[in-house]
Amino acid sequence: MTKDVAMQIGQFVFGLAGLLGLVAFMPPLAGRLRLPYSVLLALIGFALGILLHLHAWAPKMVSDFLSTLQAFDISSETFLYAFLPILLFETSLAMNLRRLLDDIGAILMMAIVAVVVCTFAVGYALNVASSYGLVVCLMLGAIVATTDPVAVVGIFREVGAPKRLSTLVEGEALFNDAASIALYSVLLAVLTGGGELSGSTVLGSFLFSFLGGGVAGFLMGRLASGLFVLLRGWPAAEVTLTIALAYLAFFVSEHYLGVSGVVATVISGLVVGSTGRTRMSPATFELLSSSWSQMGFLANSLIFLFAAMLIPRLMAEITWMQIGLVALLFVVTLLARAVMVFAVLPLLGRTRFGTRVSRPYRVVILWGGLRGAVSLALALAVTEQHAIPHDVRQFIGVATTGFVLLTLFVNGISLRPLIRRLGLNQLTPLERHLRDQAVSLALEELRDKTEELGRQEQIKPQVIERLCTVFEVSQAGVASGQIQSLTEAQKVKMGMAILSAREVELFYEQLKSQIVDWKTAESLLSRAERMNDTVRQAGLAGFEAAIASDLRYSRGFRYALRLHYLFGRQGWLVRELDKRFSNLIAKRSVAQRLIQFAQTELAPLLGQQATGTIVQAHKLRLSQLEDALHSLTLQYPVFAQWLQESYLARVAAAQERAHYRTMLSHSLITSEMYADLVKQITQRWRYLEERPTLDMTMSAMELIAQVPMFDGISEQAKKELARRLRPRLALPDQKIHLRYGGMRVMFFVASGALELTLPDGSLVELGTGQTIGEVNVVEHSDHAGEVRSLGYSRLLMLTERDFDTLRGKDPIFSEKIEAVVRQRQRAYQVWQEFESGQRQHEALPPLFGLAHALSEAESFVGPLQPSGDIPVVTEATKSGSNPRE
Repeated sequence: MTKDVAMQIGQFVFGLAGLLGLVAFMPPLAGRLRLPYSVLLALIGFALGILLHLHAWAPKMVSDFLSTLQAFDISSETFLYAFLPILLFETSLAMNLRRLLDDIGAILMMAIVAVVVCTFAVGYALNVASSYGLVVCLMLGAIVATTDPVAVVGIFREVGAPKRLSTLVEGEALFNDAASIALYSVLLAVLTGGGELSGSTVLGSFLFSFLGGGVAGFLMGRLASGLFVLLRGWPAAEVTLTIALAYLAFFVSEHYLGVSGVVATVISGLVVGSTGRTRMSPATFELLSSSWSQMGFLANSLIFLFAAMLIPRLMAEITWMQIGLVALLFVVTLLARAVMVFAVLPLLGRTRFGTRVSRPYRVVILWGGLRGAVSLALALAVTEQHAIPHDVRQFIGVATTGFVLLTLFVNGISLRPLIRRLGLNQLTPLERHLRDQAVSLALEELRDKTEELGRQEQIKPQVIERLCTVFEVSQAGVASGQIQSLTEAQKVKMGMAILSAREVELFYEQLKSQIVDWKTAESLLSRAERMNDTVRQAGLAGFEAAIASDLRYSRGFRYALRLHYLFGRQGWLVRELDKRFSNLIAKRSVAQRLIQFAQTELAPLLGQQATGTIVQAHKLRLSQLEDALHSLTLQYPVFAQWLQESYLARVAAAQERAHYRTMLSHSLITSEMYADLVKQITQRWRYLEERPTLDMTMSAMELIAQVPMFDGISEQAKKELARRLRPRLALPDQKIHLRYGGMRVMFFVASGALELTLPDGSLVELGTGQTIGEVNVVEHSDHAGEVRSLGYSRLLMLTERDFDTLRGKDPIFSEKIEAVVRQRQRAYQVWQEFESGQRQHEALPPLFGLAHALSEAESFVGPLQPSGDIPVVTEATKSGSNPRE
């Protein structure tokens, strides 16, 4: 290595280290100046860009540092290939995929649709006002459509905005980067002569690039997630694999697949953040998150500094006409964003695909649409395209740079004053009252403890008295009595919000303690955060609606059940039942702890009456959780026992690990001893990793043996039945349809119970061995009322066509079915005669309904089976009276 090369390398390291040292002081300085971090970076970078040409006066070390920065080759490839994959992957890795999917409609609308709207609004407006041509103006629109959410998200976190709102802004920035760059690439190809400008061409190329990048990113993310298993136990290697994935997803997609590398990187990050983490230990994923957070901070800081250093060069040839065009660009983009935020977003919020956003927050989203390094990088890439005329390159560079500066120095600097003006940074009256009450109680407790400690340490009474006086004065300074002026409804709403936030914390604790796995934790946290947002807005009513929604079967469960009914597939349904089991047992544990928390912590703050209302609401929720869990436990006792044992073992292991960590912190054991003890914990409970199979397998022959009606039929007929009967699982309160695929069907109850609502409103409960729908199938008509499952019921379904085939093959089977049909027909006839006033049967009781007629019909036709009468539930029996009396 020559001396000159060594000197160049040394100077490069010197310049980079100097920039990193400068970056280290930026966050605290931005906090003191109350400026968004990106604005401060732009100011410092702009200043450095000017000093690069004016450093002859500086001391030698400073002059050498500036000369080194001037020698840096800051090109668009540096931005796109060195920094952009890191920024995209870090942001997507930190996103909660489940929460993202909850608001995917609003996010894609604000990302993709907003990018298209901004591109065309800017393109047509500037095309009218300038002579640069439509394609150039459209490209400028695509470049400035991408947003930088760092400032807005940071402020949202400070003011305690709902998490769904922060997710909306972060998701918008994540996907509009991808959409903007994909659209920019298509327009650049048109501008450089590689394509034609037509709606179909642009749209087709955009969709191919965007969707193709999504598929490529998904496949590469899944591949990497599978490889984590091979690297388990080597956290540094797992982190290294994710770094490789970020760059490979970007480069391979761009250069070998011809699709969007940005989209591929984003999707691969989302896949690793959702499925990959389930294959790591919580400690490894915490290391992964912290490592990527550091890399993201460095990449974001350096890319902003480098981009801002280019501003003086890009703005050197600006003209007064271009200044006017930049002002027009600023106004048009603001109007285009206003249309999306104030017109489209509220309309979408009225559907289940959108998020309701209050007007003050919509104003902040509008004004917080800052632009940053990505826009500057794209503009720089255009200036490096020598196939494009010089005046076009100069215009795009100037317009983009001027626009970015306007958003940073106008919107960015005025964002915090706007927040204050809208009152979003202030506590609500309820929050102020609660704060004052909490401070008052805390000061009172601290005064007592200080006084007791002073006596124990034999401190002079005068000193103790002076300190207690300080506490008393401070306590008098807060309006501790104001909490009593609140209504009970206000106290309840406040308490419900506290408990919903506490629920999120408890689920995080379960995850960190490894009591639940990542997949379960993601589902639980997502639902808990949605409940938190709902409770903060609607209080007790919102909580009641949220728990009703929380106990419903998920969309995936419903799809799995539908697939099971249509095709008999059970694998997906087994996994969904497993997931529901795990979620219910974790929720029950947290619900119990929330009740204890309310009784001990909320009562002093809110009073007994409000706390009692809150506790009662949570006890109702706990009761519903226990009912749902009990019904599953009855159906699958072996699996339920394993779940309970596994849960208790996880809690025990977490407590043991915590105990050993305490011993390590007190130097009672060494780090080597601690590592060995943790390994022993893993070995001790390893047997619980073997999950028992959720026994949902429903062999037709096994279920046929459980139905008394099939006793006496030949073995050949049973085999024929088994071939044609279709086992089905019915969930609690599920409606049973008596038509499938256009055919009538009948059901045999192998286990469980069904409830039939008859035309007169009376109810009949059908238990094991009984049938429903047989009259419809035999008569080829529709008679039965509404049928619902009372629990987890195993049914055997027989279609109309198969029944007609079986009817002539076994006389005993045919005879039994026809006996049931005659019984039901006779019941209908007796009931109709009674309704028409022709009481030919004097033995009929005064309170007589169709349900009672079905029971009495056995006296005319004879019992169907030795078990006797069909169990009957009527309105009369529900009220406790006996219809026979």
